[in-house]
Amino acid sequence: MLKGISIYPETLSNKKKINRIRRDKGGAAKEGGRGNLLVDAAESGLMGPNKAPEGPPHVDQLPIKVDYGDELSPDQSLTPGGSKTSSPSSPGDDVMLGDLTFSVDYNFPKKALVVTIQEAHGLPVMDEHTQSSDPYIKMTILPDKRHRVKTRVLRKTLEPVFDETFTFYGIPYSQLQDLVLHFLVLSFDRFSRDDVIGEVMVPLAGVDPSTGKVQLTREILKRNIQKCISRGELQVSLSYQPVAQRMTVVVLKARHLPKMDITGLSGNPYVKVNVYYGRKRIAKKKTHVKKCTLNPVFNESFIYDIPVDLLPDISIEFLVIDFDRTTKNEVVGRLILGAHSGSAAGAEHWREVCDSPRKAVAKWHSLSEY
Repeated sequence: MLKGISIYPETLSNKKKINRIRRDKGGAAKEGGRGNLLVDAAESGLMGPNKAPEGPPHVDQLPIKVDYGDELSPDQSLTPGGSKTSSPSSPGDDVMLGDLTFSVDYNFPKKALVVTIQEAHGLPVMDEHTQSSDPYIKMTILPDKRHRVKTRVLRKTLEPVFDETFTFYGIPYSQLQDLVLHFLVLSFDRFSRDDVIGEVMVPLAGVDPSTGKVQLTREILKRNIQKCISRGELQVSLSYQPVAQRMTVVVLKARHLPKMDITGLSGNPYVKVNVYYGRKRIAKKKTHVKKCTLNPVFNESFIYDIPVDLLPDISIEFLVIDFDRTTKNEVVGRLILGAHSGSAAGAEHWREVCDSPRKAVAKWHSLSEY
């Protein structure tokens, strides 16, 4: 039996970074007419996590070919680590997703709600290579969403036994009937974003723990995307200099980000900026981490040398990520501007930037789920 995690309710100048994208001088098409791009290896992250050596930057001649093979388009999943196709065993309407067993108790002296996530049965196979799953549970108390916890990951099992207890202090018993427990069942993926198996919604209006612990078993249902919580908003500024053929991207700030930390406290967000030419990622950078805030101010700029004729095929992806020292960093939300913008507001922002040279255009955008 693992020790429970006690959850308390919430109490009432940066250096410019430059990425360079160039055409080779001849601009000639190679390999069947596909153009070549030259990328500064240090700035595009190809030299690894260490910083580039001081002094004049060395530009390696690294042709990045535009290959329209089997890769997914950015509107499906821009980040290579997040590229994923549905496997035959992915949960659907006709697949049984299993059951979740848990218990609900109330500690009157401490005014604390106690939830024990016990086990799950009959989970679907999410990893076709091992014919198994690596399940874990995220739990949120709705509607205030300030309590967010998650279990440990159990490897290669379809019958996980978690046996983890979470204690939420400062919840009056009279308020229980207004709360809903939301369990999200996921399967961990080391190389890509985690798979969502399904969810369980339990209104506490029908549960009475006043006489002791109440044990419940509920069917895991396919996730209802419309019920997903808001991912917050991100403000970015873009401007294009046609003479210098340079795009300046400024990550300004974010607001109303959801709490992603296991303690339910404020997160530690940062923004990862990926630049794509067609379907190939050609540059990546990230801002500094802003600690303990859900309304971070970044004010960090990134400069890219992009020829005018490449603009129609350029996409810029912004991933707002919650930094976590102990567990896997979690993507809060995503924004795409450019050729593969997923929203009308994003497409309009990009169009305004292209139609208004030398003008910095700043806009707020709602983040979408990643």
